[in-house]
Amino acid sequence: MSQITTHILDTTKGKPAANVSIALLQQVGEEWQEIARGKTNADGRIPDLLPKEKQVELGVYKMKFYTQEYFAQDGTANFYPFVEIVFNVAENAHYHVPLLLNPFGYSTYRGS
Repeated sequence: MSQITTHILDTTKGKPAANVSIALLQQVGEEWQEIARGKTNADGRIPDLLPKEKQVELGVYKMKFYTQEYFAQDGTANFYPFVEIVFNVAENAHYHVPLLLNPFGYSTYRGS
């Protein structure tokens, strides 16, 4: 399994959000560098965003969720064209970054 994983639950539908594009970026100075990209599977997860043997450097990262593409699939109006979650990798451990999503709001937490 990847060191950094995610899943998205569409809280309006009560189901996983499939086919959502996600980019993982690392902060380098004042800039952001993309280090991985993927799409959620039928269960709303990306278990292999990074190769399982790759360990990221300690530092600040963000996941960018392309939510407008997801909502456009079924013609759902939405407020946020994308969601960015910035987090700190402070140790060599697994980081699970879930997104609870609906067309007009979202929340997140550090999962396990």
